Amino acid sequence: MNQTPVQVWRIVATGALFVAWAIAAHLGSAGVGSAGFNAGVAVLPLFVALGALLWQARSLAVLVGGLVVALAAVVWAWPQLRDNVPGLYYLQHLGSHLALGVLFGKTLWGPGDALITGMARHIFGNGISERKVRYTRQVTAAWAVYFFANALVSTGLFLWAPLEIWSIHANLLTGPLIALMFLGEHLVRKRMLPVHERPSIVSVVRAYRQRTGQAASSEPASRS
Repeated sequence: MNQTPVQVWRIVATGALFVAWAIAAHLGSAGVGSAGFNAGVAVLPLFVALGALLWQARSLAVLVGGLVVALAAVVWAWPQLRDNVPGLYYLQHLGSHLALGVLFGKTLWGPGDALITGMARHIFGNGISERKVRYTRQVTAAWAVYFFANALVSTGLFLWAPLEIWSIHANLLTGPLIALMFLGEHLVRKRMLPVHERPSIVSVVRAYRQRTGQAASSEPASRS
């Protein structure tokens, strides 16, 4: 599938932003640069995540009110935040990994498909084989274990290792480690599944967007 120039530039810009943020997070955790700037860079993703969460309520009042309350809390706690920049990045890293671990892991219990099994159904339709159901369930479990294990490693390094070592792991290696997981799963998939049951990367991304988009739109409806 060919990418349009706009899509290519969007991918490049996203990658560049991620790399720049990772470098800024590493330098900020090491105490390089202005403490205020470093604290601002650390807090900004939390506001983005909070905004995305509040947006699911489909209410401008809830969105604006929540962000105003969060901003007031940051202003009130700013002196403590500015003096504990590494702790902010640690909470970011821990929270994101725990949230992703729960996102994958909770679909392994109760009725319904595991997360990646549901993505496979989006790609191939409901007629996927039992072999693929088992495989995608195992991959879902592997991702859940990865996120929880990485959260545990991050906590251990933050508590007992030099701060620079923890920062390299949390801020610089998070992206490469996830890419390594994708590569490892791709190699295992080639050995475990026949060609006609292997989705392309583009299909996986499209299925993930559809699945998360449907989940986001169904939650407000279920509350109304």
